[in-house]
This record gives sequence, C-alpha cells and structure tokens, in this order.
Amino acid sequence: MNLNQIHNVYFIGIGGIGMSALARYFQYIGKNVAGYDKTETQLTAELQENGIKIHFEDDVNLIDDSFKNTENTLVVITPAVPKNHSEWNYFLNEGFTVKKRAEVLGIITKDTFCFAVAGTHGKTTTSSILGHVLYESGVDVTAFLGGIVEGYNTNLIGSGKTVTVVEADEFDRSFLHLHPNLSCVTSMDADHLDIYGDVAAIEESFREFANKVPAENLFIIKGLPLEGNTIAVNVDADYVAQNIRIENGFYVFDVKTKDELIENIKFGLPGHHNLTNALLAFAMAKSYGVENEKISNALATFKGVRRRFSFQIREEKLVYIDDYAHHPTEINAVHQAVRELYPNKKIIACFQPHLFSRTKDFIDGFAESLSQFDEILLLEIYPARELPMEGVNSTWLLNKINNPNKRLVTKEELLTNFRDSDANVFVTIGAGDIGEMVKDIKKMLNEKV
Repeated sequence: MNLNQIHNVYFIGIGGIGMSALARYFQYIGKNVAGYDKTETQLTAELQENGIKIHFEDDVNLIDDSFKNTENTLVVITPAVPKNHSEWNYFLNEGFTVKKRAEVLGIITKDTFCFAVAGTHGKTTTSSILGHVLYESGVDVTAFLGGIVEGYNTNLIGSGKTVTVVEADEFDRSFLHLHPNLSCVTSMDADHLDIYGDVAAIEESFREFANKVPAENLFIIKGLPLEGNTIAVNVDADYVAQNIRIENGFYVFDVKTKDELIENIKFGLPGHHNLTNALLAFAMAKSYGVENEKISNALATFKGVRRRFSFQIREEKLVYIDDYAHHPTEINAVHQAVRELYPNKKIIACFQPHLFSRTKDFIDGFAESLSQFDEILLLEIYPARELPMEGVNSTWLLNKINNPNKRLVTKEELLTNFRDSDANVFVTIGAGDIGEMVKDIKKMLNEKV
C-alpha cells in the first residue's frame, strides 16, 4: 500500500489514545483527516481544536462526502469497534481499504529505523521517555505514543522521517504487524485473557515479537524468559541502576554497563518501575549511538505522561495523584511509589476496574493490591468493549478486599468522600472514564485547602 496515493484518512474510534496519535500524524503530513468516536473526551476535544472533524453518532450520513472515494481514502479501525458497526460495514461493503491501527503503523514504520516498545505494562512511559530522549538528542524521530506526554501536550513527538518510536501493543497480537530494528519488552504478565485464553499463549506471542530482532537488539527486564540485553535495578544485569537515592524529589542513580559506569543520572518519576523504564530507554538510545551526556540531560527533563503517576496537586499538606493503572501489578507499583514518597501520610485511593473479563481473571490480585492503601473507594466496572458478566461486579471485588476502610461509591459520592476525607494523599486509579473526572476532583480538593 502506497500512503502517498492516499488523500483522505477516516478513523473509526479516533478518540483512542493510539488512534489519535495516527490522526495527528496524518494531519501533520497534509492528509484530510476525520473520524467517529462513541464518546466525547478531552482527547477528542483536542483533536477538534486542531481542525479534525469528529462526530459521535454511528451514522453513515454523517461521513463527509470527501471520504467516500474508494480510490484515495484509507479507513483505520480500532479492535474495540463492534462487528455490527454501521460505518465500518459501509466501508467494507463499498470496497474501501480498511486497516487496523497496528497495520497502518507497520506500513509507516517499515521504511524507518524503528524502536518498538512492548510489554503488558510500562510501554507507554518507556516509549515516551525514549521518544523524548531521542528528540532532545537531535535524532530525526517521530514517536507514536499511547499517552499524552507532559510538556509536549500531545501523543506524537517530533516530525522525523527516518526514525520512529512505537508502542508495540500485544492486544489482538497487534505488535506482530511491526518491523522493529531495536525492541524492548518491559513485562509479560498475564493480561487480555479474553483474547489469548491463557498465559502460555501470551508468552508465545511475546516470543514471536521478540524474534523479530536479533538478541543483541532486544532489551528486556531481567527475569523474563527471553534472550536479550538484561535491565535491572540493584541486581546484576547488562544494564544496572545502582546507588539510588532521592534528592529534591528526584531519583539520582548510576548506570553500570558491561564496560563503564555513568554516574549521577537524574530522573523525576517516582517508583522503581519507572527507574526500569528510564533504564530501558537509556540502554536503547545508547545502543543506537546517542552519547551518554545527551541521554542523561534528556532524562533529567522528562516531565512524565498524563495519567501515569501524574501529580495534579503536589503541596506539603495536600497531594493528588492520578494514574492509569488497570492491572494488579500496576496498582502495586503505584502503591510502592506513593509509600516511598509519603511514608507517614494517610493515603486514600479510588479505583475504577476496567473490563469485566479482566476483573474476573485477576479478582484476587486486585483485592490484594488495593488492600494496601489506608482507605479504598471502588467505582463500578468500566465495561469498555464488553457486555456484563453475571456475578462480576465491584461488590464482588469489594468483599474480597482485606481492609475495613473500604466502600463502593458512585462518581458523585467519590467527590463527596474525597472532600470529607482527612487523608493527606489522594489517588485515582483506572483506565476507564475516571480520567474524565480529574479536573473536577482537582478543583474540589484545591477548594478544600
């Protein structure tokens, strides 16, 4: 497929974080871009402000006539769209070129030097750090990201033609469409069991992805069952973060490689999981040939990713952190980071489970990870692409949480409970629409001070 012959790109599910990065890219290179999404969000509003037309009703009549030419229109769909979607079926029946987001990413990146970042968690932060490091170091890069990067206020960094950074998404085996030159795997925990069935199938898919590059071009967290350059914190590996301390709210650490020691690297994101993310980005950039000093300077200026341990309020007497965590391992990482920063303060967390299937598959892990907070509020499950499952609800999860300070709340009650709480640290967690509440929560907490 020759993208040069495409004039129009229409997105079904344009508000998705990965889809919106592609929409921005195609608009930037001069294509006519529009799309559909089922709900209005902050992200769709930002795209509309940039001049991209979006409608929120599944209606073929709302598609602009300029996108109804089969010869020069590409249609991009997200896997979350149901098979009975009328616009999708219209494009299929009329013979349009319809491709998944990952297929389009594969086409874009095929003729570039491609950095691919995979993992069941950590890939958005790692790819964002890597994109920032390469961009700040003067590399001719475009980074397609699964989060809005603070300081850039977009999920598309750079406008390079020769180097790309992409998130390699394991959902629906999408990452197998990519053509990486350097890859990393941050984690291989069980997830998306509704797609894969079991852990063995997930691991096999990751092995297939890892085999797209030779072992010397693969970077992995130590302990994963893959062959590649190993990354670790305070444990022997090919790249080790050691001598870690906290100074003025920043991690300061040394990186030990096989043949050198790089000292006093500064990095501002809390949590040991973020240290490994930074170390993966360091190792990949260094392998590409970026100088140590440029990498170190860039790491010190990375501001984070929206909804990834994102500080909304950071004052001595009041802290509010918002995070996208939607898996027990990720919730554990949020808890580790917040406890490390605020060891003697009361922490209240509100969690919105994401997907009935994921809640069912990891119910005990969720209960264990959530029990660690001083007080926990639960919202009902955000269904996303799924229909309800009998007996799978937040009441079931609530009953399994081993902590007396717990309750199930509505969104309205969440605001009231936060307002009335005597906690010092407030945390919102989840991949659903809880992120749309952040502005209101922040406003309410600021008024409380």
